[in-house]
Amino acid sequence: MAAPTAGGARAREAHAAVVAAARCGLATRGVLYVLVGLLALRIAFGRTEEAADRTGALTLLAGQPVGRVLVWAVGIGLVAMALWRLSEAVFGAAGPDGHKPTKRVAAAARTLFYAVVAFSALSFAAGRGGGRSSDEQSRDVTAKVLGVPAGEWLVGAAGIGVAIGGIVIAVGAVRLTFRDQLDTVRLPERARRAVDVLGVVGGVARGAVFTAAGAFLVYAAVSYDPQKAKGVDDTLRAFARTPAGPWLLVAVAAGLLLFGVFSWALAAWPRVRGTRQ
Repeated sequence: MAAPTAGGARAREAHAAVVAAARCGLATRGVLYVLVGLLALRIAFGRTEEAADRTGALTLLAGQPVGRVLVWAVGIGLVAMALWRLSEAVFGAAGPDGHKPTKRVAAAARTLFYAVVAFSALSFAAGRGGGRSSDEQSRDVTAKVLGVPAGEWLVGAAGIGVAIGGIVIAVGAVRLTFRDQLDTVRLPERARRAVDVLGVVGGVARGAVFTAAGAFLVYAAVSYDPQKAKGVDDTLRAFARTPAGPWLLVAVAAGLLLFGVFSWALAAWPRVRGTRQ
């Protein structure tokens, strides 16, 4: 009888570790989105010297009291996010379809993404690079890919993939698919309605940014010009150059800020594999 008890204890400990990683990762993602949203709002109202992207957010944190500690904390939180996504790729995600191969592949892609982002943040914290803006990174990578055989097709395909990903994010937000990530049993009804609003508005704004960035990548491929590729900062600034003027950027920036708050709600009431299904 001792063996099952010990095995059950280990399973509970492993599950608790996954929940802790999810909470830490989601809270960190929330911090970054809130900061990017605030930086984008400042751009909309005429403060143009700061980049509204992950690098700008880390730079803003680094300038605060104990800023270096805060940047290290963000890097560690992103490592936790990568580990949580890795657990989803291996064991499946929460929700009725979390075990499906498509969900596992998506989780694996997120693992790779957050591993790269975590490395960049930790490098920034250690003073060993990681301070390049998303715009510079996007242009440099695009230029390298355009330089290989059939590079324009690869860049175009990547842009289409990013744009489709943005549409999927926005549509998923409208359809409230994010509820699979929430432990709704513990979530009060009023809080659930508030989280729904945060998730829809924030998800649509996030999807709009991805879709626009993907479109710029396709344009870079068609024009064979890496300068046409845009990172998060340039993509956000492009919203201010539409006929709607800076008010469209204000709306998107506010949506990104709300997505950050939504991430904090997910961190407070996470639903991971093995919790209530």
